[in-house]
Amino acid sequence: MSDLVRMSITMEKELHDRLEEALKAGPAVSRSEFIRDLVRERLARDAWKNNEEAVGTITVVYDHEVRELTQKLTHLQHHYHDAILATTHVHLTEELCAEMIMVRGRASEIEALAEGMRAHKGVLHAAVSIGSTGKRLASARRRPHRHTHPH
Repeated sequence: MSDLVRMSITMEKELHDRLEEALKAGPAVSRSEFIRDLVRERLARDAWKNNEEAVGTITVVYDHEVRELTQKLTHLQHHYHDAILATTHVHLTEELCAEMIMVRGRASEIEALAEGMRAHKGVLHAAVSIGSTGKRLASARRRPHRHTHPH
């Protein structure tokens, strides 16, 4: 395991009480792991704001009955083929479809793809869920593990 640093923090009692409630309500994790997760989440958001490489998912809900919309969305995805890792298409109703598009690239490129989808008539929803490639977080969570591939 990486070197650990012991530290103390100070917070208002009300905030501390809410932290304790969150710990009791969620999966059984320690305060330390809870705080580490918050730091990792913040680092991922900062990487997004700084236009670093990120991974994410674009969820799009659209009416496939709208003339040529399916072709336009497919054409747009082909334009961003370097950023798209995988797509999943689901039929929600006879008219509505959802696509989950897993992406990897600069935050601005991912946002541009989502914005391009939102711009089309018939797209009812296009949301981006951001994630980290793990590069900045890896040292923050390095744990021993067993397998033969090099790191």
